[in-house]
Amino acid sequence: MPVPPSAMSAVTDAYARLTEVFPGLTVTEVPQGDPAPSGGGWVAAAELAQGGAALDAFLAWDDEQVTRDYGHSARPDVVASFGLHRYSWPACLLITVPWFLHRRVPRFPVTHVSYDRTGAGMRMAVRAPVSFACLPGDPAAALPGARVVADEEALRAEVREAVAEHHEPVLAAFGPRARRRGRALWGMVTDEIVEGLWWVAELLGEGEKERARHELGLLLPGTTRPYVGSAAFRELPGPDGQSLPTRDRASCCMFYTVRPEDTCATCPRTCDADRVAKLTAAGVS
Repeated sequence: MPVPPSAMSAVTDAYARLTEVFPGLTVTEVPQGDPAPSGGGWVAAAELAQGGAALDAFLAWDDEQVTRDYGHSARPDVVASFGLHRYSWPACLLITVPWFLHRRVPRFPVTHVSYDRTGAGMRMAVRAPVSFACLPGDPAAALPGARVVADEEALRAEVREAVAEHHEPVLAAFGPRARRRGRALWGMVTDEIVEGLWWVAELLGEGEKERARHELGLLLPGTTRPYVGSAAFRELPGPDGQSLPTRDRASCCMFYTVRPEDTCATCPRTCDADRVAKLTAAGVS
């Protein structure tokens, strides 16, 4: 799509559309030379990647939330898994939404992202991307920092590389606290890529959720390290003969340790009969 002269970058419109359909997440682009937001609930991704006091404070929020909402504390490794999920889910959308909507893939190292989830919703601030990948013929190819790649598969490789680049230092900090290593950590990121975009796509309009399912299947076919497995979509037969879409997560969020009777419909611990019950109750079609 054309890039309006007023747009801050090639991804501005994608983030505006994301917030339009999901007001619970706002993304602000910080111009080069301006300071990133700080204070209050803001934390820089680079600070999380360093571990230490910033990560302690970040996870204390999750610890307090579990105690407040469920009446008891969670194990420290479970709290760390919750914290990682709550950061990684929106962080992946910074990359996957511009790709899905406009076929543009920004690069955001941890030094370019800040996050605040302490208010009414989630807020992310990103340094206007120094570089982004796009396809031939995209008007954005004329913008500074554009890198034109050959085709759709090359662009999918850019998505995988951009997500990995951002997450590698984050996982190095969260991993020891979550008591997870390489494959388990990258399984979590695999799930955040898939489930985040699949969920947002449903909000984008008719047909977009199915398009996301197709695109994610191509993005993660099961042979793309460091990611674990494929997008893993499949269908289950419903009680009235309807087809119920689900997927098999590559990781477990550990919520069952807090509330054993309440697991996700895509959890590897949830059998197909329980999945059908959950999906039917939720009105999934």
